Amino acid sequence: MTKKLRIADRTNDIFPILGFVAAMASLAMPLNAWLVAVILAGAVIAAVHHAEVIAHRVGEPFGTLILALAVTVIEVGLILTLMQAEPEKAQTLARDTVFAAVMVILNLLMGLCLLAGSIRHHEQRFQRTGIGAALATLTVLTIVTLVLPNFTSSVPGPFYSSTQLGFVAAVSLILYSTFALVQTVRHRDYFLPDGEAHDEPDAHAEPPSVQRTAVSGALLLASLFAVVLLAKNLSPVMGALLAEWGAPPAVLGVLIAALILAPEGLAAVRAAKADRLQTSLNLALGSALATIGLTIPAVAILSIVTDLPISLGLDAKSTVLLFLSLIVSVQTLANGRTTVLQGVIHLMLFAIYLFTTFVP
Repeated sequence: MTKKLRIADRTNDIFPILGFVAAMASLAMPLNAWLVAVILAGAVIAAVHHAEVIAHRVGEPFGTLILALAVTVIEVGLILTLMQAEPEKAQTLARDTVFAAVMVILNLLMGLCLLAGSIRHHEQRFQRTGIGAALATLTVLTIVTLVLPNFTSSVPGPFYSSTQLGFVAAVSLILYSTFALVQTVRHRDYFLPDGEAHDEPDAHAEPPSVQRTAVSGALLLASLFAVVLLAKNLSPVMGALLAEWGAPPAVLGVLIAALILAPEGLAAVRAAKADRLQTSLNLALGSALATIGLTIPAVAILSIVTDLPISLGLDAKSTVLLFLSLIVSVQTLANGRTTVLQGVIHLMLFAIYLFTTFVP
């Protein structure tokens, strides 16, 4: 077992370096798409490992906040890069990616966490106060950024004017910053695990040394850099495949969201299986809040500075699915305990979203 762990650690240390080198090489010459895909997958898995090392050293809830910010850095960098590289898709790319990320988090990720945890532990508990605050903040952010643009009248269509976009960006940033302050300082105890499994070995493991944490931090940054650039390198191949399959443009947003949420998703599912559902929910909802609260302001600044209009308003089908996901999430997390049924419900909601994306 120790030998296997050492091999896994070495792999997690090698892939960020390999990914960084490949990312730098991709700036000078085209790389084989399959090679890029393998290196990208290794960098994503390595990012999970090193983010968990840092989170374990920092402790809750700061650890999950660091993971959420890391994922947001990937998302913002990827969206801004693709918006500049493919201006014909720029108008809807941010909306499609943010909406896909919200649906992946609220339905796929939460469903997998609830299902995996409930299968092993039957019923799991968490603190309702912090989760309720997260859901309230998420509801306001999603409606203001993805639904309200359809009902404003300063400019036609699902667009905000520059003034409105700047105001919404400021509101999003203020809401996320306030939530982060509440989560990490003012009411930190609302987000601390309340029922961890005391017989779980990881719960009592010694935190990594300062030196190991510093190394993991550097390798995590290398992994994030590699993911952004290598994903950009893969984007022409992805676009060609989508065109060949006849998939709608919104599918690109789903693929981007799935890619950038993979590290945090794996960490959240692993925590749920270890009976640390509070940590899983902190990861999931923190990612959703960071996705909107930080991504929208960054995209808004780019739109205003470059005079590039972005369409944020969802169509009617997506609006219905968003409202349904928010309502079901509130009901699922209302009483502080979950079972296998809630997990299946959220997974079926994601299946509906995915099916209607491919077959609109």
